[in-house]
Amino acid sequence: MSLRQKKAEKKKEEIIQSALSIISEKGYHATTMEDIAAKLLMTKGSVYYYFKDKQDLLFESQKMLLEQSIANIEKVVFEDLPPVEKLDATMIIHMEYLISERTGFTMGARPEQLFAEEQLNDILELREKYSKYFDDLIKQGIEDGEFMEIDIRLVRNIILGAMNYMIDWYSPKGSKSKSELAEAISNYLLRILIKDPK
Repeated sequence: MSLRQKKAEKKKEEIIQSALSIISEKGYHATTMEDIAAKLLMTKGSVYYYFKDKQDLLFESQKMLLEQSIANIEKVVFEDLPPVEKLDATMIIHMEYLISERTGFTMGARPEQLFAEEQLNDILELREKYSKYFDDLIKQGIEDGEFMEIDIRLVRNIILGAMNYMIDWYSPKGSKSKSELAEAISNYLLRILIKDPK
């Protein structure tokens, strides 16, 4: 990637972060491209240089979140660790990133309501790629004798569902920090899989 492309990507990320900040306050439908441009001290035309419209910006924001989620999980997956440690680390990273990007993930919870055809397919492909890493880790744990024989897809959906529900109830004012909470939840979820939880 050239320096010019890197600068363009950085600017797109900046616009997306600004947009998500405004959307968290005003809601998606009430937020305009003018609002986003004003927050960044840009002209509306400059924002349109990077994004065709608000729908395109929303799509790119979801793509960015999912691609970063995949990058996060790949850092752990390719480490030389036992499957249980990999899955533990993966779940903690998932939850911490989920909370740090709460607005974006909340908006994208039901992509079929936001996107159609090609955009929806792109988002679903990224989600499937992400989910497959969990499937592979669980499968590896079963093969290594660390995890019980279970329905991999079903248990993966239970785990992801439990973690993703955090965006509905998590409060930064709670008694546990984001990291402490992620570690505690990961510990409980691992008990679904581990043969001899201690």
